[in-house]
Amino acid sequence: FLKLFCWVLQVVPHITDAIQEWIERAAKIPVDGQSGPADVCVIELGGTIGDIESMPFIEALGQFSYRVGSENFCLIHVSLVPVLNVVGEQASLLRLVTFGVFILTMSNIMWSNCLQKTKPTQHSVKDLRGLGLSPNILACRSTKPLEDNVKAKLSQFCQVPMENIVTLYDCPNIWHIPLLLKEQKAHEAILHVLNLTGIAKDPALEEWSLMAKMSDKLHVPVRIAVVGKYIELLDSYLSIHKALLHASVARRKKLVIDWIPASDLEQGAKKENPDAYKAAWKLLKGADGILVPGGFGNRGVQGKTLAAKHARENKVPYLGICLGMQLAVVEYARNVLGLPDANSAELDPNTKNPCVIFMPEGSTTHMGGTMRLGSRRTYFQSKDSKSAKLYGNRSFVDERHRHRYEVNPAMVPRFESSGLTFPGKDETLTSSLQRKAREALLERCSEKASQCCIQCM
Repeated sequence: FLKLFCWVLQVVPHITDAIQEWIERAAKIPVDGQSGPADVCVIELGGTIGDIESMPFIEALGQFSYRVGSENFCLIHVSLVPVLNVVGEQASLLRLVTFGVFILTMSNIMWSNCLQKTKPTQHSVKDLRGLGLSPNILACRSTKPLEDNVKAKLSQFCQVPMENIVTLYDCPNIWHIPLLLKEQKAHEAILHVLNLTGIAKDPALEEWSLMAKMSDKLHVPVRIAVVGKYIELLDSYLSIHKALLHASVARRKKLVIDWIPASDLEQGAKKENPDAYKAAWKLLKGADGILVPGGFGNRGVQGKTLAAKHARENKVPYLGICLGMQLAVVEYARNVLGLPDANSAELDPNTKNPCVIFMPEGSTTHMGGTMRLGSRRTYFQSKDSKSAKLYGNRSFVDERHRHRYEVNPAMVPRFESSGLTFPGKDETLTSSLQRKAREALLERCSEKASQCCIQCM
């Protein structure tokens, strides 16, 4: 007889229990080099209340808050408080109505002085409570600071203390936000809910405050040309934009980014769209630095390679990320080493001179799970390199990786002998080069001498 065993997977309790177990595991992971878990685990639940995608997570958090107790769970609800400027105009018109509706007129004028609308937040909190979660703190996003009467209204209808209602209004730059939160004592509200007031320290934001104020007064520009493939959608390079912004503030410079479509630098654009071609090269030649980010496919590869060539020949600081780094190596091999057919195996798997190859540790036959992903140790080969100096002259550094390709170890000696240095190498490349050096040495030795070489190594 054939016996069938079936297991019914349900959102509740199977998925919700798995979410709670994952939260507990993540909360116990040591951070910042400490031996024990962190004091507070921060969980961000995105989306909009009521969306079907977030329902299992909301249910899981509702169960989790009940299980751990209110003293161990703090819910900060982020909501929009819109400002309707048109209400003021409507109030002016209401003043023209007859005396018979004077009470109605004054009522509308009174409410028109409060342009910040609280209804979206009220309904959001109501829906959230219906799903089993009650906010401890309201973080209200608005274009202006919340007025006291608006806070009082939110406190009354959302049942949140006024001191637990903070406003995040428009600022000159994002570095002012932590200062706003401290000014409104948001940290004290969180500590009070979690019963951590006795062990917490007052945040030291003196240096942060100076940085926020200084960033508003930057006037000396630094122009960075970003040569990319997806310039039409700048959110594709959001992390790059933020990293450049942070770096420019650290160097006391005002960041100016020139976004250049890589295809506009190519010879084809010179014939098809000469204006775009001319404008792209004008921006590239006027840049203080060039950044070429990653990308997939062959479109724009020629333009990125030309950008790398321009940077090398004119000694313009160049930063290549992922494919941008690959193409810098390819350009060097073609124009310095004299290998016109040199290429990356990602772009041409059959190239005779592969400068960049698929990682030996990866699989070329299986999809998924083939990336070098996560933290890897890189050893600096020289303390005089800029990379080593930026890391404080350390001998090695651990950084996260996410890629499938690497510079061909067999070509590294040739690159380095011609002037292209690799100041950082991981254990794989270092051991590979050492192994190849031993093999080459043993080939030149006699059989008797080989035994000696092996012992010495």
